[in-house]
Amino acid sequence: MLPALSSISTRFEMRPLADKLAPAFASVAVDWPGFGDNPRPAIAWDPDAYRNFLAYILQKLPKPTATVAVGHAAGYLLTHAAEHPGSAGKLCLIAPTWRGPLPTMMGGRRAVFGFVSRLVDLPIVGAALYRLNVNQPMIRMMAKGHVYADPAWLDQRRLAEKLAVTNATGARHASVRFVAGELDPMSSRELFLATAEQVTDPILVVYGAATPGRSKAEMEVLRNLPNVQFRELPVGKLAVHEEFPEYVADAIQSFLRQ
Repeated sequence: MLPALSSISTRFEMRPLADKLAPAFASVAVDWPGFGDNPRPAIAWDPDAYRNFLAYILQKLPKPTATVAVGHAAGYLLTHAAEHPGSAGKLCLIAPTWRGPLPTMMGGRRAVFGFVSRLVDLPIVGAALYRLNVNQPMIRMMAKGHVYADPAWLDQRRLAEKLAVTNATGARHASVRFVAGELDPMSSRELFLATAEQVTDPILVVYGAATPGRSKAEMEVLRNLPNVQFRELPVGKLAVHEEFPEYVADAIQSFLRQ
């Protein structure tokens, strides 16, 4: 189980889904380098680090029945599966994305995004810049806009947990790079589709009906591939697996029973 690459994501977001699947499946959830709830090193993270990490994890673990990947994790999983058929089992992609928030909002990459990513590494300026993007009002706005279908789901307890993730030492280095698109697993929609076309393993794409339009459009480019099954759930946005794990678990179990 691979969580999203997000400022507020950790392996614990996979727990509700894992619990729903537990009667039939054992699962392992991991944090991506630079993310999670632990202190993180001040590293200029790049996509190669994530490709190498995923290859390492799948090499160390017993071959899985399936790998569940959320958001950007899905892009990295597709790349690995295209290069190493069968190594990840069946692919369950939850609200798959390949483009970070800023490039999505701006309609493409900008040179200034890379500059901002390097600026955030500076001790004082970088910390201040990070806080402009990751704070309680911004997290609530993000959650309401495209993460959770019901804003009330992010109650005070859950919000405190999310804020604790953003406050971990070194959190800003990977977080801002994700937002700026510096950790995008692909450089274009065409490459995203071409990579998926190379995958021979069965693929399930699951997303919620309330997924933001721009993100949903990127997911639906996979719809016509012969080895892809689609499940649009009646509820949910980008964190549908966290907010409505029962719907996602049902889709995954139906897919794995085939």
